[in-house]
Amino acid sequence: MDDLFDPPGTEWTRVQPSLAVMRRVLLAVGVGVLAILVVVAALVVHLPVGLVVLVVVAAVGGWLWWLVGRNVANWGYAEREDELWVTKGAWVRRLVVVPYGRMQLVDVTVGPVERAFGLAAVQLHTASPATDARIPGLRPEEAARLRDRLTELGSAEQSGL
Repeated sequence: MDDLFDPPGTEWTRVQPSLAVMRRVLLAVGVGVLAILVVVAALVVHLPVGLVVLVVVAAVGGWLWWLVGRNVANWGYAEREDELWVTKGAWVRRLVVVPYGRMQLVDVTVGPVERAFGLAAVQLHTASPATDARIPGLRPEEAARLRDRLTELGSAEQSGL
């Protein structure tokens, strides 16, 4: 990361690597179902084009597999003195800075697939939808700790303490 996304002295907390595992499992299931549909369609219609489509599906699936790893490796957050920084993106980098005093709601979610992988997500809501931020791939205890800390800091900032 360059200085725009990683100022000196910033201590980043990265999301869990199991987020990449979870997303790759979902990707493999989706690509597998699509590949089966392509094979069945090719057998029914007797098209040699089915083989070409199958190769394209496999190539796109491989590229997405690689992209999931890059994306998860670049996702992180930093708890700074007055704001929370959230960064993400493999090709297009994004940095969202959420001032603690602007936070209105901190939401922790755990879906059934995330639960199976031992993960949770923290969603920050502000008055401006442009500054909302989501941090997936956290251990549930880290998500709860972050929720409590952000709620505490947000309340202190809003009250002028």
